[in-house]
Amino acid sequence: MKRLVVGILAHVDAGKTTLSEGMLYTGGSIRKVGRVDNGDAFLDTYALEKKRGITIFSKQALLKMEDLSITLLDTPGHVDFSAEMERTLQVLDYAILVISGADGVQGHTQTLFRLLQKYRIPVFLFINKMDQPGTDREARMEELKDCFGDGCVDFTDDQSEAFFENIAMCEETALDEFLAENRVSEEKICAMIARRKVFPCFFGSALKLEGVQEFLDGIRKYACVPESPEDFGARVFKIMRDETGKRLTFLKVTGGSLPVKTVFPELEEKADQIRIYSGDRYETVDEAKAGMVCAVTGLTKTVPGMGLGTQKGKIVPVLEPVLTYRLILPEEVDAAVMLKKLRLIEEEEPELHVGWNEKTKDILIKVMGEVQIEVLKTRIEERFGVSVDFGTGHIVYRETIADTVEGVGHFEPLRHYAEVHLRLEPGEEGSGLSFFTECSEDMLAKNWQRLVLTHLKEKEHVGVLTGSAITDMKITLVAGRAHVKHTEGGDFRQATYRALRQGLMQAKSVLLEPWYDFRLEIPEELIGRAMTDIDRRYGTMQPPETKDGKAYLSGSAPVATMQDYAKDVTAYTRGRGRLSLTLAGYRPCHNAEEVIGQIGYDPEADLLNPTGSVFCAHGAGFIVPWQEVKNYMHIENQAEENHSLEPSFDGSAGREQAAYAEEEWLDPEEIDAILDRTYHANKKESGSTRKWSRPKTRPVYADPVVRSAAKKVQEKEYLLVDGYNVIFAWDELNELAKVNLDGARGKLLDILCDYQGIRGCELIVVFDAYRVAGHPTEISDYHNIHVVFTKEAETADQFIEKFAHENGRRYCVTVATSDGLEQIIIRGAGCALISSRELEAEIADAKKRMNENYVNHKAAQVQEKTKTYLLDDLDEKMAEQIKKIREDGDLSF
Repeated sequence: MKRLVVGILAHVDAGKTTLSEGMLYTGGSIRKVGRVDNGDAFLDTYALEKKRGITIFSKQALLKMEDLSITLLDTPGHVDFSAEMERTLQVLDYAILVISGADGVQGHTQTLFRLLQKYRIPVFLFINKMDQPGTDREARMEELKDCFGDGCVDFTDDQSEAFFENIAMCEETALDEFLAENRVSEEKICAMIARRKVFPCFFGSALKLEGVQEFLDGIRKYACVPESPEDFGARVFKIMRDETGKRLTFLKVTGGSLPVKTVFPELEEKADQIRIYSGDRYETVDEAKAGMVCAVTGLTKTVPGMGLGTQKGKIVPVLEPVLTYRLILPEEVDAAVMLKKLRLIEEEEPELHVGWNEKTKDILIKVMGEVQIEVLKTRIEERFGVSVDFGTGHIVYRETIADTVEGVGHFEPLRHYAEVHLRLEPGEEGSGLSFFTECSEDMLAKNWQRLVLTHLKEKEHVGVLTGSAITDMKITLVAGRAHVKHTEGGDFRQATYRALRQGLMQAKSVLLEPWYDFRLEIPEELIGRAMTDIDRRYGTMQPPETKDGKAYLSGSAPVATMQDYAKDVTAYTRGRGRLSLTLAGYRPCHNAEEVIGQIGYDPEADLLNPTGSVFCAHGAGFIVPWQEVKNYMHIENQAEENHSLEPSFDGSAGREQAAYAEEEWLDPEEIDAILDRTYHANKKESGSTRKWSRPKTRPVYADPVVRSAAKKVQEKEYLLVDGYNVIFAWDELNELAKVNLDGARGKLLDILCDYQGIRGCELIVVFDAYRVAGHPTEISDYHNIHVVFTKEAETADQFIEKFAHENGRRYCVTVATSDGLEQIIIRGAGCALISSRELEAEIADAKKRMNENYVNHKAAQVQEKTKTYLLDDLDEKMAEQIKKIREDGDLSF
């Protein structure tokens, strides 16, 4: 059997639920037509829905017609529950858009049509209430074409020449077929509807069941069942709980099938039970096939919009609440306890964004309007037995930027490391946040890059003007750096957050507020008053239209100024006026300075969203404020480096292009070769022909990027020696250490004292003492060298690494060790490197050169002494007297 999922949408009071009842009754799914007014509608099962006569929660019903099974999803029509409606769009094959024949296309109707366009859902239109006096079919068709395009075609007579001609005008290929055969095939019409080229329009009265059968026949005839893949896939669109409190995950199977007890690898949970709902009743099944909508129990980690199986990614809704209210609890109720309970409701309605104000200890909830507030009060009392109230509503503001900047973040407390550079650019209005990477993998590995993007997406980032969420921005990772040994995933989270905040502090931020699109219908004589009101509310208007004694005004205005205007309209028109409001998105705030001053947000005092970065010096982390952080970064500013914030044409944006005279970047093959050599540095392999040779000049190793703020002081030179590493690497000392470790240590110090006298550098020998309980760092002088015994829990490697990191870019530092990992780390700190065996050879060569110089010097002295002088044979005192007499010229005695 073919299966379709069809959603029914409308502006409130258009007759959507009545049409649903009519379709179910005509199709044989129910025996009696329910009425919204009577509170017995088949799909309005919630008590508050029956009381208020509106749909609050989306419901589903099964409608079977011969070889076609339709899952009909009835959605809320009131604007306050738009988010509930939008969640169902994620799983629809087709949509039914109900329009009141008496009222025509209203503001919320146009919003619904735009959403259907965004989700690429084919649409059937049913123009309802055509039995009411004054309704005009031709006028409504003209209005539909004006609002939704020429694709709106009347399907009342789908075999007439005029019908085929209207279809042919919607697509060129259809026109060719019409000109050739004077008709358009049914298959072609179906394909055009599926591609949203044609929007079939049907007229009738759902209350009187007029046109309902023809509408069902049209859906059965022209709706195509989409193909589904063989592999399992599903999309979650709703979370709710049954009367026993059991959590239900509503999803549509988009491919393959879902047997009961299926384990979801991404959730590490299984489907305990599969229910097929129709109204408030359900039946359990062993398997849900592609195209079916079902409720699954046993899943606790699902959220609306989540994809399962082949359906990857999560769909983020467009419509979100624009008002924030403080929840007022009874004195005996603990706010922290209630917060946990409200999280259960937030699972079902994620757009509520239940929050906690740490300063005031208040619970904050985002809602769309007053009707939703009343519903929330009732739900909280029914579910938790607590009577709550809501305080004054506040506008939900957003922030964006007006210029392009590069934000930098660094996180480096002891034994942690991460650095991130982000380019922030303003995006188009309504585009939200988009994330990209242009960082070279030579600079930052792909896995770290993906982690940075994950951290950018995982939370709601706030701006620096009011602490409101940011939007309409393009954020690109342009550079980053990790540490081979010390970087962990959480380090990049901190660096990423700080980079974003540091960029926002630099940028020219713009405060945004929500705006309404409005349509105002009033008596013609009151047009002046209405235009004055709109202007006073900082709105913009199109020229007014007048017809049959009524005036129509359309335009946009801030939500903050239009919140209570509907009551004013009712008052000054004495009930004859009508205001329709539709959320239009976020635009620059009309009174930004006033709002910023009232909120009084201090970005640098926000400890949860720090603007500065953390660096490490002398074994401890310290914070650098955002204004100075670029002077401390380990990577060059990418905007300055590339002389432009535009991405490079060769696709290698973020890669260092400059060549350094004394420093070079090692590719992975060279690093592998170094590790291969150093891994066996302390071993003598049998049959090995490898020979270690000391470079002719001291090598200089560097990162692919260097700090711009630090310059090496070339006259200061350090040599750090990993003491025990050298002892066990040299054969002579190793043999001695087996007998007496202290003796081996003393002999090494004597050898290094001699070497320091030859080389003339600051020589530091570091020994491990990390196993000595309570041992502090011990530094002493042994003749002309420095000896360090590390403190408890600190190895020689850690001490040398810390010293190299703090001084490697300021002084000429060479480290002697054969530890392979340590060698790579030392290179990353900009220090030179020499293995333990190379140091042994270097010391031997130095002694040899010193002996040769001494012998040559003595030989020169011997040659010089073959000449005989008077003063050579005199004692020192007599020679000094003769020298003085010669200088004074006095030869008398």
